[in-house]
Amino acid sequence: MKVVEKNGKTVEAAVDAALQELQVGADRVTIEVLDEPSKGLFGILGGKPALVRVTVKESKSDQAVELLNQILKAMTVEAEVNVEEDNEQIVINLEGKQLGLLIGRRGETLNSLQYLLNLGVNKNAEDRKKVILDVEGYRRKREDTLMHLAMKLADKAKRRGRSVILEPMNPQERRIIHTTLHGREDIYTFSEGEEPFRKIVIAPRK
Repeated sequence: MKVVEKNGKTVEAAVDAALQELQVGADRVTIEVLDEPSKGLFGILGGKPALVRVTVKESKSDQAVELLNQILKAMTVEAEVNVEEDNEQIVINLEGKQLGLLIGRRGETLNSLQYLLNLGVNKNAEDRKKVILDVEGYRRKREDTLMHLAMKLADKAKRRGRSVILEPMNPQERRIIHTTLHGREDIYTFSEGEEPFRKIVIAPRK
């Protein structure tokens, strides 16, 4: 958290000096007036300038990165953290050596870490933002794999004339399968079972 204290002939001048040093707008800070300016004897001698403390508000991406760094430290994992943020979401991608530990079996550990970040950033917050955590583009690679698998198994279901049942997947991965096959007229998909063992069925149309 960045904090500066600045003097100025007026409170406004002190705040402007602080904003210039911090390189942020007034909407990104909180301002505390420590001393009001005062005039000295006869308005000349002994005058006291204004003193303000200006603190940069912590953004949601700052909160997410801080929490993530604490988790990485606890796991004794070193990684480069890259962040992209827009009005709707915060995308964090980690890069480094031997980060498979953060992904886990079929992304289970990665999804758990992402859940923790979303919980920490959005708890009791009115302006919620989705946090997406990735490791060296794993999610994109996994999505490509699932899309290829969906098409392959759909062809198999059509060719054999009977349903194909996939292994259990999380909601995000099931959504990829459903979306990939949504436009096909020769098969249809649906989910069955209870979490965390809910799975997709690809069935041929008769």
